[in-house]
Amino acid sequence: MISYVARRLLQSVFVMLAVSLIAFTLFRFVGDPIAQMVGQETSLEDQARLRSEMGLNDPLITQYGRFVKNLATGEFGFSYRTRQPIGEMILSRLPATLELGFVSLLISLLLGIPAGIYTALNKDGFISNSILVATLVGVSVPTFVIGIFLIYLFGVTLGWLPTFGRGEVVEIGWWKTNLLTLDGWRSLILPALTLGVYQVTLTMRLIRSEMLEVLRTDYIKFAVARGIDYRTVHYRHALKNTMVPVITIIGLQFGGIIAFSIVTESVFQWPGMGLLFLDSIRYVDIPVMSVYLVLIALIFVVINLMVDLLYAVIDPRVRLKG
Repeated sequence: MISYVARRLLQSVFVMLAVSLIAFTLFRFVGDPIAQMVGQETSLEDQARLRSEMGLNDPLITQYGRFVKNLATGEFGFSYRTRQPIGEMILSRLPATLELGFVSLLISLLLGIPAGIYTALNKDGFISNSILVATLVGVSVPTFVIGIFLIYLFGVTLGWLPTFGRGEVVEIGWWKTNLLTLDGWRSLILPALTLGVYQVTLTMRLIRSEMLEVLRTDYIKFAVARGIDYRTVHYRHALKNTMVPVITIIGLQFGGIIAFSIVTESVFQWPGMGLLFLDSIRYVDIPVMSVYLVLIALIFVVINLMVDLLYAVIDPRVRLKG
């Protein structure tokens, strides 16, 4: 197990180096940061001096080496637009995005797993077919349309829930959470539902397809033939083997929620990392865009490593193979 973890960590290092190279190269051609930082009255000499002070005249390999070194040491640099440390900017936005992603994932699991099991065990029932049709509609509608519909229904028409912002937050050290206040939960419901609807569909359909496949295997038929009650067969044997591929999807779902919450955060003006990334694109804030991309890649790498380790806990065959 130790050698396996070491190999995965080494692979993760190469992945992060590749992502850092892509981020560094990609965002060097989206615009001139000096033109965004200074006004029209700034002379060409001052612009050239500023470009030299920021190291933008250095060779690309030198700039990339400095970029990787700063990332490895936690020195993310400063924003071109606000001149604030990028680390502080991300830490101030990170709790909002993580809490939104966690609640959205929780909604998808609490609704998707039971619905997937039910539609697999009652595949020809009217309710099961109705759930499948409803989830097909949910996966077909774009996220921003779902968000606008929820805002119009619960925010404008009914007036039950707020339509933007995080609401009241509580500070626990550097972490600002809205999970400890009623107003914070009210503000969280609509964006979390917007992100969770699509994830519910994926979770439910994956559980259903995997459950149906496991129920057709020989060992399940043999267990039924031995007289084991259906509840034990379905929930102890079939469901346990169904969860192995589901864990992979759940991990990727959480990473996807964090990475692709940009649209939802924009619709609800949720002060998370996605909204910060949109602002950095608008103002050609290259350091913020680069660090954001590398951070998202790091989240995916860590989640994939955790998923691989969970395989050995759930499926003994993985442990024996290792």
